[in-house]
Amino acid sequence: MDKNMQAENIHKNVDEITINDFVAKNDKDVLELKKHVLSSGSVVPLLHFRKLNELSMIEHCFTTRLGGLSEGMFESLNLSFTRGDDEKKVLENYKRVAEAIGAEAGQIVTTDQTHTTNVLRVGKKQCGIGVTRKRPYTDVDGLITNEPNVVLATFYADCVPLYFVDPVHRAIGLSHSGWRGTVNRMGKQTLIAMNREFGTEAHDVIAAIGPSICQDCYEISQDVAEHFVDEFATTDDPHASDILLYKGDGKYQLNLWECNRRVLVEAGVQEDNIAISNICTCCNPSLLFSHRASHGKRGNLGAFMFLK
Repeated sequence: MDKNMQAENIHKNVDEITINDFVAKNDKDVLELKKHVLSSGSVVPLLHFRKLNELSMIEHCFTTRLGGLSEGMFESLNLSFTRGDDEKKVLENYKRVAEAIGAEAGQIVTTDQTHTTNVLRVGKKQCGIGVTRKRPYTDVDGLITNEPNVVLATFYADCVPLYFVDPVHRAIGLSHSGWRGTVNRMGKQTLIAMNREFGTEAHDVIAAIGPSICQDCYEISQDVAEHFVDEFATTDDPHASDILLYKGDGKYQLNLWECNRRVLVEAGVQEDNIAISNICTCCNPSLLFSHRASHGKRGNLGAFMFLK
């Protein structure tokens, strides 16, 4: 038996336990965990928003750490070429994700995430960038397109994935929003870019806030908290804010999900058009990569979406 297939079989039972644990935690049923069977017989479990599944114009997913070839701290569906993993295995991981959603690795376009609010319009001329060919740009945390079969990809291991679909103008966007991106309203900046490039109106947009670190797991220092008090607090007392919980000794617990929801609503997205996964990367280290849970020893998850 092929060595890679042996490794996949060894972890099959562990993966099933992990998936069953996720099903129990996914009590709001916002996400679907689907096990995609590839032409090789390999199985790749991916997460899909039920709200986005209703839109026949797109395909999308959020990856788990299951179903790939990477080993050790990258086990197994790592999507980072820059953290020390075997590049051939990472490329195969991309090919698996692409096949699972009905695409090819050469259609993918990736970000170069540095916690900016820079959003780049891409198209077929950019296909393959970051996967099958080198990336010619830097400092890009969001991608938008209105061209079919251009697979947008952004990366995570606790930060917040933001999905945008404009069914009126047939345009989509994906953005990475960590605490810096959230303070600087990355969600709003993505909508502004889509309006400028495609005529997108926020009230038409279907949006989703993907798996990321939850408030219980996300402790921040007072200097970071002050940014959120200035931008998001609904009261003069930051201890009473619904986005921050004061824990003492200058430490706070931050709710990135609520912050990003507010950003989207304030930008004009209808509340009923926003899906929030309510799944924490840090709480689910056997299913998802988490920088905080692993103390930095991890791979990358990915958000993927394309227009049909």
